[in-house]
Amino acid sequence: QVQLVESGGGLVQAGGSLRLSCAASDAIYSSNVMGWYRQAPGKQRELVAEIYGLGRTLYADPVKGRFTISRDDEKKTSDLQMNSLKHEDTAVYYCSARNPFSDIPGYWGQGTQVTIFS
Repeated sequence: QVQLVESGGGLVQAGGSLRLSCAASDAIYSSNVMGWYRQAPGKQRELVAEIYGLGRTLYADPVKGRFTISRDDEKKTSDLQMNSLKHEDTAVYYCSARNPFSDIPGYWGQGTQVTIFS
């Protein structure tokens, strides 16, 4: 079964850290760009970070220098380490997998809530 399963969301004070993890099925991990998106209330879903098979990474400007995306090819997981969290990072975070030849992810996780309080 093709699937992505996120874990690690929660409630944290501004300035704190959280680590999100995404477990991917074999069918989609090996040939896809792994990524993380987020959607805040009333806003569109936006890209947070992506990581390619050879390790190249891409970050949205608001998270550069604070977030780090990684992937573990043995475990078939993709993690998002989030540091120096801000209130505006509050959102539902979604793991994604995208064919390298497509602009849009073809697979999504169920989402995990991240809430930052002051």
